[in-house]
Amino acid sequence: MGHKVVVFDISVVRALWETRVKKHKAWQKKEAERLEKSALEKIKEEWNFVAECRRKGIPQAVYCKNGFVDTSVRLLEKIERNSLTRQSLLSKERDKRRSAFVFELSGEQWTELPDSLKEQTHLKEWHISNTLIQIIPTYIELFQAMRILDLPKNQISHLPAEIGCLKNLRELNVSFNHLKSIPPELGDCENLEKLDCSGNLELTELPFELSNLKQVTFVDIAANKFASVPICVLRMSNLQWLDISNNSLTDLPQDIDRLEELQTFILYKNKLTYLPYALLNLKKLALLVVSGDHLVELPTALCDSSTPLKFVSLMDNPIDNTQCEDGVEVMESEQDRQHFDKEFLKAYIEDLKERESVPSYTTKVSFSLQL
Repeated sequence: MGHKVVVFDISVVRALWETRVKKHKAWQKKEAERLEKSALEKIKEEWNFVAECRRKGIPQAVYCKNGFVDTSVRLLEKIERNSLTRQSLLSKERDKRRSAFVFELSGEQWTELPDSLKEQTHLKEWHISNTLIQIIPTYIELFQAMRILDLPKNQISHLPAEIGCLKNLRELNVSFNHLKSIPPELGDCENLEKLDCSGNLELTELPFELSNLKQVTFVDIAANKFASVPICVLRMSNLQWLDISNNSLTDLPQDIDRLEELQTFILYKNKLTYLPYALLNLKKLALLVVSGDHLVELPTALCDSSTPLKFVSLMDNPIDNTQCEDGVEVMESEQDRQHFDKEFLKAYIEDLKERESVPSYTTKVSFSLQL
């Protein structure tokens, strides 16, 4: 018996999840009202109060009236507040120490980085998002302690070659910007572990020099214009997660099995008509997500129950990005739509990973929806 191949129209799954969320919230509200009226909550509160007294060594007789625990008298709150205050001070101290090495910037009022930033070369992290900033300055090479460059959803159109000077860089996120190329000097960041270039829409290739990034475990180049898996990616020997969904792939390279550590491979919204048998050589591959409406051939062993693979196929019918609500048209930008798709699929994959049982038979289910 093989694994179940789950095939869904993503728009139907989206609507189903939204319905479930609404029902769950309604149930939570109803349950909260029921508990509020229930005597069980009062009894539970009293027992918890007694246990708290015992734990802190305070005589509970102080809180009793006519044999019952008077939970309305919260003398314990003073002790509790003191404890919370100490925890809060410790937390603030930790945040203060961390903030000394972290730069954060957000908001469309920002069109360029502040001049004072170039003096703070001790910073280890940049978190810049949802701004109108277009250029990362060349003085970034001065930030030798930099470990995380988190720059999603800006207007960045170019990365400077000086980024290759960041030898301690671990994570680079330039998703949902306007990049058309990646500097080959990035290949000099030998300690890079995570690379996210998704949602730029215009990227067509990655420089071969990125083959030097042997520590990379995560690559996301979804929502671009790649016609094939970049050669440099095939040489990232420690790669565990590869998302190349929503591109223009028509086939996969026969040497895809070079990625021996690959565990998650996301391919949906491409133009694949078949999957190569080389995928069977990826012994650690646990999750494969592809588009089901173009496939005419796939290795049947992919659904063999002896493998750890969960094979998920999404029907990939386009979602209409113009919806009418009360006669008003709402237009989504291409990047916004791609961002929602990625967030939705991420949640779907997390839910799939949490399932303990794996179906032991193969069924193809197709849905259609009139919007």
